[in-house]
Amino acid sequence: MEQRRAPRYRMQLPLQIIQVGTEKVNRTELTRDISSGGVCFMSSEKVEVGGRIEYLITLSGSTPPVVIRCLGKVLRSQKQEPETPFEVAVTMERYQFVNPQEAEAFAVAS
Repeated sequence: MEQRRAPRYRMQLPLQIIQVGTEKVNRTELTRDISSGGVCFMSSEKVEVGGRIEYLITLSGSTPPVVIRCLGKVLRSQKQEPETPFEVAVTMERYQFVNPQEAEAFAVAS
């Protein structure tokens, strides 16, 4: 039986990856589910397990949008079926709310 520390909420939210390990990237994905301890998203590209990751999550439904800048670690990056995207699970070890202009600056810097 699977036991989690925090409940997961199925939500499709924009997730922008801005750094994986030491590599700067700028890739947008969609979350599959989210909790206070981490997030799972679907990715067309594999993400290295065990590596550090920095990402932005945009909470929809507000104007201006609410953006959370997160730092975590990649726990899992696997395909369920050969033709499906990678399912990537990452922790949310540190986070901060940022305004949309700051979020754009993070993305441009990558």
